[in-house]
Amino acid sequence: MGADAGEPAPADIERVRVEVYRGYAEQGHPPSRAALEAATLLSPAEVEHALTALAATRHVVLDDAGRIIMAHPFASIDLHFSVKGSHTLWWGGCAWDAFAIPHLVPGERKVLVATTCPACGTPHAYVVGTSEPPAGDEVAHFLVPAAHVWDDVVHTCSNQRIFCDERCVDEWLEATGNERGSVFDLATLWRLAAHWYDGRLDSPYVRREPSEAKAYFAEVGLKGAFWGLEDPHS
Repeated sequence: MGADAGEPAPADIERVRVEVYRGYAEQGHPPSRAALEAATLLSPAEVEHALTALAATRHVVLDDAGRIIMAHPFASIDLHFSVKGSHTLWWGGCAWDAFAIPHLVPGERKVLVATTCPACGTPHAYVVGTSEPPAGDEVAHFLVPAAHVWDDVVHTCSNQRIFCDERCVDEWLEATGNERGSVFDLATLWRLAAHWYDGRLDSPYVRREPSEAKAYFAEVGLKGAFWGLEDPHS
């Protein structure tokens, strides 16, 4: 435990992070506060401090009531994607996260990802595995540039969607008044998801530096100001 009551050591905060991620991976939802306390032997105040610290460092997302609602690629709110494994049903946080889950969760080499087109409501479902991209002519559209993902992360994830085609993207943009973001095919989406979350179920986890993230995006075929991690409007 940390030396001061209510202030856990960095190693204890990391243990809470791992428990949150493993709970999502194994059960499809985050562990309760009581489960976190039992697993880590931390006090309620220490667990709360750890979760606040993890939210501040963008490892988890808490709602206004303090509930854990996201730990990428997992979510416990409906963000337009369901992901069905052999034993677990998850909410995928977005198109990116939904395609990432089979790459991250041990024993889930294939999952069924289901969603609908935001423009016309057409349902789409894909068997997403770890060996090759799913078939399909649909496209992904990401609205928020990489540099602004965390300005409002729930809004960002809600707008990383799969559309029937570019015509549906254009119709949705006209209807919503949004500016065009980044549009790419399912194979690129699969490559983006494949290794982005490597290591999140392990400890210690070290986040990519911005330069490493930019290089990763370029490696999977995503380049330009949208993916540059600098403000494209500055």
